[in-house]
Amino acid sequence: MKKIIPLFFALLSFGLQAEEQQLELNGLKVSANLEAASDNWQQGTVVLMTHGTLAHNRMEIMATLQEMLKERGHTSLAINLSLGLSDRKGMYDCAVPHTHKHTDALDEIGLWLGWLKKQGVKSVVLLGHSRGGNQTAWFAAERDDAAIKKVVLIAPQVWSEEKNSKGYQKSYDKPLAPVLARAQKLVDAGKGSSLIKPVDFIYCPESSASAAAFVAYYQPDARMDTPSLVKQIAKPVLVFAGSEDQVVAGLIEKMESIEKSNVSFEVIDGADHFFLDLYAEELADMTVEFVEAE
Repeated sequence: MKKIIPLFFALLSFGLQAEEQQLELNGLKVSANLEAASDNWQQGTVVLMTHGTLAHNRMEIMATLQEMLKERGHTSLAINLSLGLSDRKGMYDCAVPHTHKHTDALDEIGLWLGWLKKQGVKSVVLLGHSRGGNQTAWFAAERDDAAIKKVVLIAPQVWSEEKNSKGYQKSYDKPLAPVLARAQKLVDAGKGSSLIKPVDFIYCPESSASAAAFVAYYQPDARMDTPSLVKQIAKPVLVFAGSEDQVVAGLIEKMESIEKSNVSFEVIDGADHFFLDLYAEELADMTVEFVEAE
């Protein structure tokens, strides 16, 4: 059973109504940035935001979107995923051994959703970017909650077993299969915590990772493909893609094949994976329109 202990909730940061919130999950301090649009923010809808791969909640797309949502009258809470580290700040340091798993984010989304509900919030919109979009969709598909009203996925992760293998080969000039087989063998032997080093892992060449972490990120699992999860979500879903996004190539084609009444899909012309500058304004406007729609 997971141990969840509240720590403190009012560490004032820069800006009116901006607060860092901190909780404890399984011995790790985890944090989130609250941008409250009003003093009685608990009475309205809160956008619960999850960032992308090895990143953080103050990266430009997250910080910009939080500010723009606030300007448009909407409160948001941006999670800083622990990635297995206590009180983590900034981008993940590749020199630090990786012991985190892709699905750890689901527990942290659930933790912060529970915290919002304890504050009296009854209406939450889940939002995720890139890998965080996949983790958000995974949560919405498998851990739905009455407080979740809608889901927004920004350039969410796409996946296929072939793409996974070819991507690893292209990035590191070596095949994925032998490394994955080695990691799986350790996991099967009950040695999932054993470190494999050096190992090329996600964006970190010659890093180190536990066998369990490597398996969690690289084993074949159709749920790594966000469009397949979107089909399982019961709540209204809005998916964004950038026409110039090279990170999640194939997202547009996959989303255009989905025909579900609760799923909307928007392509922002000219935007890349991070929707910077004027594209962020367009993203914020369309997100607010979706959140406010009856």
